Amino acid sequence: MKLRNFGKLGIQGSAFGLGCMRFPMKEVDGKKVVDEENAINIIRTAIDGGVTYLDTAYVYLGQQSEVVVGKALRDGYREKCTIATKLPIWLAEKPEDMQRMFDEELARLQTDHIDFYLVHALGRERWDKAKALGVREFLTRLKAEGKIRFACFSFHDDYDAFEYILNDYDWDMCQLQFNYMDVANQAGLKGVKLAGSKGIPVVVMEGLLGGRLANAPDNVQALYDAFPVKRSPVEWAFRWLCNQPEVATVLSGVTTVEQTKDNLRIFDTVEPGCMDADELALIDRVRDAYNSRIKVGCTGCAYCMPCPQGVDIPGAFSAWNNASLYGGLEKGNKDYQRLCAEGKAPTQCVECGACMAVCPQHINIIDMLKNVTADLA
Repeated sequence: MKLRNFGKLGIQGSAFGLGCMRFPMKEVDGKKVVDEENAINIIRTAIDGGVTYLDTAYVYLGQQSEVVVGKALRDGYREKCTIATKLPIWLAEKPEDMQRMFDEELARLQTDHIDFYLVHALGRERWDKAKALGVREFLTRLKAEGKIRFACFSFHDDYDAFEYILNDYDWDMCQLQFNYMDVANQAGLKGVKLAGSKGIPVVVMEGLLGGRLANAPDNVQALYDAFPVKRSPVEWAFRWLCNQPEVATVLSGVTTVEQTKDNLRIFDTVEPGCMDADELALIDRVRDAYNSRIKVGCTGCAYCMPCPQGVDIPGAFSAWNNASLYGGLEKGNKDYQRLCAEGKAPTQCVECGACMAVCPQHINIIDMLKNVTADLA
């Protein structure tokens, strides 16, 4: 397993970080629970193969993920790896809630300290709430007490919010959604470079965009097939990420031992600078091929919201684009049905035109919403 530098922290970790959110499930007495035997086998297979970074969270898998990880790390496995878990700040209403949830996490994980402790899924508003609760002082105290080694955050918002949060505390690490399709989305490549310039290591989540980059549509697969070096779409995606020197580790959520072993193979061959100019040009063409399937040029800015009739305009366009981009018509249909169930369906549009008057992309929203319904309903 290739080891990578964690920026200013002066430590190294595995290129492959095991994401603990997609363990196999089974049904017991009518309830879905983690298949502990298989999940523990996955975790220990990963660690035996050289994985040193495990990523879980308080809320993952109905609050079962940390429990299973704790069981898997018995018998000496805790000493072979670092644990990253997360504080769900949206569940905290008073400062004492943060300590209570942290203590629960220590108990679930059967450990006396957390290596990487992340404030979970921050955006600007959530960070402001966290600050008001005293999260900065809380993290600083936990570090001083030796309860956590590194204070970190995971992020879902735009670049401006990322820069604001990154500069508002002495962070040790950040976790970002990043992949070759998201170079200008959320924190994007600009955010990765900003963190790197400060010596703050970047842990990548959604490297396969929720699995959508693992199954290439026909126009993308044709580009891969024509290239002289043969790799799976998964391997190309992970290779592109590991080519970035600012990336410390790439999370991959697996559901089988076979997937774990394939990831171990892939991540044993990647490091910064592992892609040559021709390979980088291929990924540029792949990105263009995906983008050529975009149905509507909505950026999700939400200037059109709120709709007087309650239509979730950005949500409808996102479902439509994703269905076309990634061959996910079934998923797009489910997203459409969800909008209907929530009272946010495109069919509620009365063609008032208020949205079109403020759209910075000058999209013919009225007609496009009709097209969404035609394709997904």
